[in-house]
Amino acid sequence: MKMIEGNEKLQPPTIPEVLRKAREDFPILKREVHGKPLVYLDNAASTQKPQSVIDTITRYYGHENANIHRGVHLLSTEATAAYENARAKIARYINAADSSEIVFTRQATEAINLVAHSFVEPIVEAGDEIVITHMEHHANIVPWQLLCERTGAILKVVPILDNGLLDTEAFHKTLGPKTKFLSFVYVSNSIGTINPVKTLLDAAKERGIPTLVDGAQAVQHKTVDAQSLDCDFLVMSGHKMFGPTGIGALYGKRSRLDGMRPYQGGGDMIAHVSFEGTTYKEPPSRFEAGTPHIEGAIGLGAAVDYIESVGRDVIESYETELIAYAIERLKEIPNLRVVGDFEERAGAISFVMENAHPHDIGTILDTEGVAIRSGHHCCEPLMRRLGTVATARASFSLYNNHDDVDAFIEALKKVNTLFG
Repeated sequence: MKMIEGNEKLQPPTIPEVLRKAREDFPILKREVHGKPLVYLDNAASTQKPQSVIDTITRYYGHENANIHRGVHLLSTEATAAYENARAKIARYINAADSSEIVFTRQATEAINLVAHSFVEPIVEAGDEIVITHMEHHANIVPWQLLCERTGAILKVVPILDNGLLDTEAFHKTLGPKTKFLSFVYVSNSIGTINPVKTLLDAAKERGIPTLVDGAQAVQHKTVDAQSLDCDFLVMSGHKMFGPTGIGALYGKRSRLDGMRPYQGGGDMIAHVSFEGTTYKEPPSRFEAGTPHIEGAIGLGAAVDYIESVGRDVIESYETELIAYAIERLKEIPNLRVVGDFEERAGAISFVMENAHPHDIGTILDTEGVAIRSGHHCCEPLMRRLGTVATARASFSLYNNHDDVDAFIEALKKVNTLFG
């Protein structure tokens, strides 16, 4: 994006035609909030849904609703085909080696808990170490704390620098002979930091340490290639990538999944059951006990189709320019400080204002039709490290534009007017 100096007007990014049309695909963006056009900047919490995803779910319930895998009747076979087709779409989307490496979960949170229970717990003992970073979402902290309580393992935390970037020098020192697992976020949900993922993964691989990447804030903004990254596990949430709530996916290398114990027991994950013992199906069925979120998986497959119809390179390039435009315009607001002093960020901008609490900021912006997030963003340790208890966060997606940013800035000016 060209930055303008002097009295010239700051130029917003050019919207690619495919994205200009894409905005029309999201029906909720046509509504008003408090009599004002909706400006939705809470995408890191949950994205809106395109009509194609809504239609896909409606079609499932109205045309092919049945339980999967168990039936020989037409509706069951159609539902099964749609469910497994969605699994194949996700495998292609992240370039998994095979669709059997994709396990459907409720969301990224359950995927992390599954790995903690089924893969990590059996390989650790008292005194072993699990490594995470200081910028993790609670979903990538609490499961490991629970595991450490059960096993006597030790949770080690890689620090971050004052500017919000990972301390890579400290990272290399943290990995040691007792490190049994590394789990870290690709993109920070709260401040938008993009971690040097490949560097971290390569360092772990050199030491024979298995790895998990929390991709919940990455897969909708960037092209993520599981085989190129060479991570052992990767997790994602459907509702953050234009899909339904309550659905997500775990990618796991088949060599890892094969040796893992079940996470839950029940129907459809078994090969044979007797009162003397049970044998289990091969992955991924082994980890999908009971009737799954069928329409959620199918809807997530439709969301993947939608993202690919727009183009991930187009999305990443445009969102990068839009965030740069927003950062530049935020400089117009007195008393405001952007949290995280770095140039390359994805998805989110967190900020604080000297004269207003983040919750007050969020409330006032809502009266102007602008939806942002206020609070600790499920990152309390990170907030404390950055010297605050909460921030206001604006997070962006492919359907946002410079008009949204301009409305956001004008609403922030009203905050300053009200609080002085």
